Amino acid sequence: MNLVEFYDTYWRHADDTFDIERLDLIAARVGPGEKVLEVDCGPGVLAKRMQQRGAHVTGTDLSTVAVERARAKGIMAQQVDVDTEPLPFADASFDTVVSNSMIEHRFFPERSFDECVRVLKPGGKFIVCLPNIAHWLCRWWIITGRFPYVNNSPTDRLHLRFFTVSEAKKLCYDRGLRVLEVDGSASLWAKEFYPPLLRSRRVRPFYSWLAHRWPSLFARDFVILCQKAGPEPNRREATSGDA
Repeated sequence: MNLVEFYDTYWRHADDTFDIERLDLIAARVGPGEKVLEVDCGPGVLAKRMQQRGAHVTGTDLSTVAVERARAKGIMAQQVDVDTEPLPFADASFDTVVSNSMIEHRFFPERSFDECVRVLKPGGKFIVCLPNIAHWLCRWWIITGRFPYVNNSPTDRLHLRFFTVSEAKKLCYDRGLRVLEVDGSASLWAKEFYPPLLRSRRVRPFYSWLAHRWPSLFARDFVILCQKAGPEPNRREATSGDA
């Protein structure tokens, strides 16, 4: 399959509707003046939110259509297939590297991790969001001998690889990253995945709290914040672009 053509077609028809709660979990961990790379940025919705927080954001994506849509939002973006190409940036180029629920769409996720870490400055942040295949509902499916492919769930048909919090953390540790924080998003908008009771107004706040408190069990998507070994980035240097 030609993934470039596939995702060009996908982004021609998909709109800019995203899980804003999940995007804000990521954007909140990006500060003003940071030089940020979002790998596989899609049409630039998260990149724009980070830019609005004062970050200097660059994006890459597999799809040329997605890149054009990101550029239309004022994001510096270019087409890169991380499965087959290195990121077109020098080592240690960015204060922060972000991957938002995209590595699961890659044939070679380890390569994506390698490239994200390579272009990250010592002391810089790596923020990765992935769907949680160890969600309690997915565990129940497995226990009962099932593995249904459900839209907008960790078993979505577009996912090529599957991750748990534990395995994602190991991928980070193996690359010399220190895990600082793990958070989770319930993503209760996914009506194909969640029973109606959990999406009700009465239960929704409590379940969302559970997803933050125990993301490995209750979150549909988890966010891992890591730091690359080395000194923290020079804040004066990082904010010099504001002058």
